[in-house]
Amino acid sequence: MNISDVAKKTGLTSKAIRFYEEKGLVTPPLRSENGYRSYTQKHIDEFTLLRQARQVGFNLEECGELVTLFNDPKRHSADVKAHTLQKVAEIEKHISELQAMRDQLLALAESCPGDDGVDCPIIDHLSGCCQHKKQA
Repeated sequence: MNISDVAKKTGLTSKAIRFYEEKGLVTPPLRSENGYRSYTQKHIDEFTLLRQARQVGFNLEECGELVTLFNDPKRHSADVKAHTLQKVAEIEKHISELQAMRDQLLALAESCPGDDGVDCPIIDHLSGCCQHKKQA
């Protein structure tokens, strides 16, 4: 199977496939005498795993760990579950941080009259100018 076949079957681009190979995230494909890569079903499975893992938020290093676990016949599902729950905890932390940022932005927007005047509490706050005005 060639790279375009793999791309069609996995939903990845040829560029992404080469990138994952360069990063060492998949089993290196065999090369024919003319240098073309030759892929197997195992490669399809690894690339599909990578694509799906990236879609749910795993970074490249974590994806590599998942591929390693995928290829380990002695793996324990507890290890895979631990990776997954760790990713969930990271996502929950990011959600919390984003909600705090949202709340701060809404408070800033509430403080601004939003009129034709030049005074803008949002700019003052973000630039630190409000500190100087209060001290002056």
